[in-house]
Amino acid sequence: MGVGRFVYTPILPVMVSALGLSKSAAGLIASSNYAGYLLGALIAVTPVIKGSRRGWFLGALALSAATTGLMAVSESLAAFLVLRFIGGVASAFVLVYSSALVLDRLARAGRAGLAAVHFAGVGLGIAGSAALMAVMVAKGADWRALWWASAAVTVVALAAVAVLIPAQRAVPSAPVKRDGGRNPGLAILIAAYGLYGFGYVITATFIVAIVRAAPDIAPLEPAIWLVVGLAAAPSIAIWSMVARRIGDLAAFAAACLIEALAVIVSVTVLTPPAILLAAILFGGTFMGIVALGISAGRRLSSGDAERMLALMTAAFGLGQIVGPAFAGVLFDATGSFLIPSAAASAALVVAGAMAYAIKKL
Repeated sequence: MGVGRFVYTPILPVMVSALGLSKSAAGLIASSNYAGYLLGALIAVTPVIKGSRRGWFLGALALSAATTGLMAVSESLAAFLVLRFIGGVASAFVLVYSSALVLDRLARAGRAGLAAVHFAGVGLGIAGSAALMAVMVAKGADWRALWWASAAVTVVALAAVAVLIPAQRAVPSAPVKRDGGRNPGLAILIAAYGLYGFGYVITATFIVAIVRAAPDIAPLEPAIWLVVGLAAAPSIAIWSMVARRIGDLAAFAAACLIEALAVIVSVTVLTPPAILLAAILFGGTFMGIVALGISAGRRLSSGDAERMLALMTAAFGLGQIVGPAFAGVLFDATGSFLIPSAAASAALVVAGAMAYAIKKL
């Protein structure tokens, strides 16, 4: 996930320089990936998909590797859009089926608390791929080589998980409890989750490009995405502890406010200490908010977990799709990410306020 879904962020500035891509085109490519992720996530939680979870997981990981590598083959915007869309579908299947396999087996082993280790993989993937990209760029690698290397990393992951997650006899899942009731708190949370999708994704897509364009912080370009990934790795465990103390909704609200600060600082205080702090705060919250949102959604969903997951995924996905394209168009019009980042920061503040307001219902 850290490679297939997020490696576009450190490769983007190199592609823009080499191919002369506009920021609106770069944002559109990112939005295409998120549109594929939305479709894949919605399909993956429906009864349409039959067969082995492990088979779908390994197949999706192979497709992720293929679409990542093929990004190096063409210079066509249309090809980039198609490949990143298919890669987004594959990324969604990877997340859904890896989580289903790992979390089910942890539960049967009585080790559910290790779920945070599983989700830390996204942050470690971001950090590892960022370090690889930084080394390759320093050695003069072009954008094509960066995509090929990213694909190679995914192939290694495919081989590893094929060994680490052996085939097992399917275990029937418990029937889903449905009560047909409507919870106004859940509806508000879904809307807040959609705003979060919009609020985080602009920085997640363009933070490396922002750093490259600012002379005072440009030397930090190789490190900034690495810092985000390292901060993301332990974030779910940390926010889970916070949630146990103050509740998942209050923790969701707090994390949104911290991330709003990170987003606005990343475009207004362009000094090395400030951008590093922004990267730490951003990385330390964006995965945690996902976990907190799903945890709160489960609690508010009256047992209808599949429907809740589908609705939250749809809202989050729509926010992700709009964000990069919106930011790219505004950058081309104004020459700055200030306005889109300010809008993203405001969306995060509103999302946090909405989540906190649910506590009073």
